[in-house]
Amino acid sequence: MTGSKRTSIRTKITLSLAATILFMVVMSCAITMLFIKKYFYHGMEQMLLDTYNSCNELFGRDEDIDSKELANDVINQSGAMIFIFDSVNMHVYTTVNEEAAVYNNLSFIADYFNYSGGKNPDNPKIKRKQIEKTDKYDIQITNDKNTGNSYYDVVGFLDNGFVVVIRKPISSVDSTIIISLKFFFFVFSVVAILGFAVIYFISNAVAKPIKNLALVANRMAQLDLDVKVDHASNDEIGELADSMNEMSYQLRNTLTELQQANAKLQTDIDEKVQIDEMRKEFLSHVSHELKTPIALIQGYAEGLKDNVIEDDESKEFYCDVILDEAGKMNKLVRQLLDLNELEFGVDRVHPVVFDIDALIKNVVDSSSILVEQNHAEVELADELNDVCNVYADEFMIEQVFTNYFTNALHYCNDGGKVRVWTANKDYDQPRRTEDGLVTGNLRVFVYDEGPNIPDDELDKVFIKFYKVDKARTREYGGSGIGLSIVAASMAAHNKNYGVYNVENGVVFYFDLDIIQQDDGEPEMIPENSADNTSEQ
Repeated sequence: MTGSKRTSIRTKITLSLAATILFMVVMSCAITMLFIKKYFYHGMEQMLLDTYNSCNELFGRDEDIDSKELANDVINQSGAMIFIFDSVNMHVYTTVNEEAAVYNNLSFIADYFNYSGGKNPDNPKIKRKQIEKTDKYDIQITNDKNTGNSYYDVVGFLDNGFVVVIRKPISSVDSTIIISLKFFFFVFSVVAILGFAVIYFISNAVAKPIKNLALVANRMAQLDLDVKVDHASNDEIGELADSMNEMSYQLRNTLTELQQANAKLQTDIDEKVQIDEMRKEFLSHVSHELKTPIALIQGYAEGLKDNVIEDDESKEFYCDVILDEAGKMNKLVRQLLDLNELEFGVDRVHPVVFDIDALIKNVVDSSSILVEQNHAEVELADELNDVCNVYADEFMIEQVFTNYFTNALHYCNDGGKVRVWTANKDYDQPRRTEDGLVTGNLRVFVYDEGPNIPDDELDKVFIKFYKVDKARTREYGGSGIGLSIVAASMAAHNKNYGVYNVENGVVFYFDLDIIQQDDGEPEMIPENSADNTSEQ
């Protein structure tokens, strides 16, 4: 949670395991402290009984033994003092030095036990606590206030009637317990330290993949869905890593689909807005373009109806104006229909192989009357006398060149020149079509010797209904749609087009693909030809 101190999972694992080990060590120490004394005492009792049984077995086999054989042959793991008294022969077998003070004590106990019929001597300074009593022996703890020592004693009779006293000082057992406790505490401490070190490394090993998962989850939360978890284990963490990778993959696909859907929706919205704007613009321009001819037609028609004029010549003039304006409206409507088909893809491109030079000459020849009316001088470059096959929609390209050429005639100066030429360039990588091999690009230029187009309006002349000189355009009946048809046609061909100013004139151009037909010899393309927009 934000604002609260966060504890890492590594710390939690370390503390949890450390607490577990510490608890186990403490519990082990407590259990050891509680039961080790009983354990050692019980073990001492068993070892003393083993010594008793060993003595019984030894004297049962052979009574002719000495004290040395007793010390060597009897099982005495506890190192207890052994005193055996033969009351018949008044012989003593012992592992105790006769000069030691404890020898007399053991001798007294054996004598008394023998002559009292299995009783211990009564001494107020010696207290005995009986641990176990049988018909053959007694196990007891003896506290001697005179010496301040305590002993484990086994007092009884062997099967052959000998009295046996087996004594082990408790102080030696207690010292063993103390040493054992110290050793246990040392071992527990080492185990705890090693355990804490192991816990640290284990917690790191366990926490590292979890931290990696957390980092990946944070990056996924920030929509970085290319990130993946690298964890190859077959445990639950590995399963979680696989699930996170699958989730990242699914989220990435879903997000991609959503983005694509949003992009398509945005495109549809933009297209709808654009269509609405185009519709509004279209209605505005069409209404503007039709307003003048309709007003003229209406005015002259009303004049004829009201007999404003009476002479036939004036009436004929009125009729000519009406017919001329009606023709302009008809031309405008046809151009709008052509442009609409091009912009909305109704009339798709149908490329064929044709000679562009022949097409240019045909258009120029058919426009001879218009050339004479505008007193223009048309110059065709020498290369137009050769055959140059191109691959395009012949009807569309004829419209493009016709629009360029008629514009040049209308806007050139009185007696000015209109020049047409071409330039070509080979492609680095020709492409194959069903009609032949497209080998290069041909650029067609149309120049008119007339006023320049303002530089800030050069990129606007191809916009629908745009007119640089509205009065002059109106004078020759232009609608501002011809160059829009050029733009739409060349866009349908995916080829370049444009306009630029030169000294004393304007140059329009468009590009076409040069094609080499499979059944003909390839035409040599001049090496010095280049793709440029300069006047020839």
